[in-house]
Amino acid sequence: MDKPADQSFRLYPYRWVVLAVFMFINLTIQVLWIGYAPITGIAAQFYGVTDLQIGFLAMSFMIAFIPLSIPVSWAIDTYGFRLTVSIGAVLMGVFGILRGLAGANYSLVLWSTVGIAAAQPFLLNAWTKVPAQWFSIEERATAVGLVTLANLVGTALGMVLTPILSETISIPNVQLIYGGIAAFSAVLFVLFAREKPATPPCPAGLETRALMLDGLKHALKVKNFWLYLFVSFIGLGIFNGVTTWVENIIRPRGFTPNDAGILGALMLVGGVLGAVIIPPFSDRQHKRQPYILLGFALSIPFLLGITFAADRWLLFACAFAFGFFLVSANPIGMQYAAEITHPTPEGTSNGLIQLFGQASVVFVYIMEMLKTENGAFTPALLLAAALLLISLFLISQMKDCRPAG
Repeated sequence: MDKPADQSFRLYPYRWVVLAVFMFINLTIQVLWIGYAPITGIAAQFYGVTDLQIGFLAMSFMIAFIPLSIPVSWAIDTYGFRLTVSIGAVLMGVFGILRGLAGANYSLVLWSTVGIAAAQPFLLNAWTKVPAQWFSIEERATAVGLVTLANLVGTALGMVLTPILSETISIPNVQLIYGGIAAFSAVLFVLFAREKPATPPCPAGLETRALMLDGLKHALKVKNFWLYLFVSFIGLGIFNGVTTWVENIIRPRGFTPNDAGILGALMLVGGVLGAVIIPPFSDRQHKRQPYILLGFALSIPFLLGITFAADRWLLFACAFAFGFFLVSANPIGMQYAAEITHPTPEGTSNGLIQLFGQASVVFVYIMEMLKTENGAFTPALLLAAALLLISLFLISQMKDCRPAG
């Protein structure tokens, strides 16, 4: 058992079990979210619908998040993450299997997808709550980074495996496989997750949080939190937009669905590495703002590379670097928000960030509307680069803080 010098609080090895099962359900819901994006054209032909209707399957996750985020955050902070997240995990498993059983009926696929989408806030809004219950302050950005890693691995697996599996297995059967794995991850979470350890993971007083409504009022009075909300809106909007329309973005330049899958996977592998490599530096230095600024600044040139690269390997390299830098800022930003809004409950601050990020579905839709007559997404991607520049100004106005402890 890990023991800090102060024996009134402890770090239990079981925290890694809780984090592992939480990471697994976050991984599987991302596979379900992105499972149609790399085969948009093929899926549209299979179901007899348009590309936009296939894109709506991914967008429905963001749309469902908007009305559910605050109530789910309240439930996490009131009833605990174990019960609340378990509800979401079970919903994910049930509707994931139902979507696979829907066959070629697009309407049934859509309604099943809405059921999966309703489960997502239960998982995403607990990203900072789980580390707060089990991990020391010095480990929390790293723990959130590992959850981010699982989230990205799930998206990467969906990007790579879906085009490959769809060559030999029908689309409904691919979705059934995904749904079965999601149900298995839900069972593991229900069986092994625990709400909190016998003794707190940090010194007395630091774990205390305000009631949800009081915390919400407090968080919305913090200027730096508002700035980060807008930054997360921009960052997640661009990331979700590129991920949702990945095949459509590169199709006019002669790239294939398999290329789209590889591009999306490399972007996410880069994100995985960024989420694992960068947050520990932030934890050790107790600095958040400089790392958020660095991540957004360095993502801009590589987004432009994704926009214009005609060479396959240059396109893939830019996708990897774009994911590495943009995604690395996310777990650090989550922890930054939890720190500057103390004593607002982690579920509340996390939920508001996720809400703003998912509300960026409007940008995903705008991207589709801005495409040129030949289907190119160049105007939308240039708009995204401009929004990243705006985000740099917002981040520069954010004041860094030193975590207590």
